[in-house]
Amino acid sequence: MTPATPAAAAAAAAAAQIRQHLLSISPSSTTSSPACCRLRLSARPRAAPRSMSADARPAPSPVAVPPPAHPTYDLGAVIALALSEDAGDRGDVSCLATIPTDVKAEATFIAKEDGVIAGISLADMIFKQVDPSLKVEWFEDDGNLVHKGLQFGKVYGCAQSIIVAERVVLNFMQRMSGIATMTKAMADAARPACILETRKTAPGLRMVDKWAVLIGGGKNHRLGLFDMVMIKDNHISVAGGITNAMTSVDLFLEKEKLAVPVEVETRTLEEVRDLLKYSDENKTSLTRIMLDNMVVPLPNGDIDVSMLKDAVKLINGRFETEASGNVTMDTVKKIGETGVTYISSGALTHSVKALDISLKIDTELALEVGRRTNRA
Repeated sequence: MTPATPAAAAAAAAAAQIRQHLLSISPSSTTSSPACCRLRLSARPRAAPRSMSADARPAPSPVAVPPPAHPTYDLGAVIALALSEDAGDRGDVSCLATIPTDVKAEATFIAKEDGVIAGISLADMIFKQVDPSLKVEWFEDDGNLVHKGLQFGKVYGCAQSIIVAERVVLNFMQRMSGIATMTKAMADAARPACILETRKTAPGLRMVDKWAVLIGGGKNHRLGLFDMVMIKDNHISVAGGITNAMTSVDLFLEKEKLAVPVEVETRTLEEVRDLLKYSDENKTSLTRIMLDNMVVPLPNGDIDVSMLKDAVKLINGRFETEASGNVTMDTVKKIGETGVTYISSGALTHSVKALDISLKIDTELALEVGRRTNRA
């Protein structure tokens, strides 16, 4: 047998730790006991909850917006790592010290500001991984607008399990909801152009970030280095120009018998003309032309999009177009009116502002505090 690498050994140790931790909080031996304590707190009446945990229904409900399909990304492993870094080698010592394993509780999700909710399907996965016996109800779907003070879901079961899952669930949901909220605003303003994110995502969370973009109404750019040929400025510089770079791409794809989208970044109208000339004279795999930094900021805070318009006119619908650079909430509407197919914004994921969400067992007190601080 091949000896385990240090990385593999560390991963195995982490997995063992999280398994031991989850077992330590499992309520399976106590939930049916008549002596089991229950923390019952008042909650406003709800109508027709969307879903509950897997053990409470015969089949899982369909995911409203499925995550991007990636050949190697393991969402379950990402969740396990998040739980493991919280559990460490001892588990939740605060819960172990204060809450008996047989105590049950009900906790409510509360939006503390307006926005687009995202991460509901991921939260279901986390709760299931922590404790399959937890029952989860949602009163909103991924992609729905929520307002400050709205109670949009609840979870019921072993109190220790709920609290162990709480921060990991909220960390994912708050980040995803922040991304979805910004995406929704940009997508609405960009029409008829489509808004895209980039690869400027949190390391290890790329599919989570890109999932949130989909939930917010955007579309995904390439998932990684494998699913699109994207010739950027550095490739062009090393290859000796756009024509050389595009020639090499076409030869490579033909040789490898690969059928993937091809995008080339252009920075000047001359580069656009060179690329169009190449496509006129050669059979090419080119599908999209990026028009990079052709949006020029003006001293008065406005933008000059004349160069971008000229480029779109030159291309004249022969290829998809993508505007990139100087894309903000203040500029995206004007960029979208130039006729580009797509607008890409790294800020959707690299400068995300998390949406404030809480998960509270004492809902009434949480709302009272929220109102006092103008967050409910």
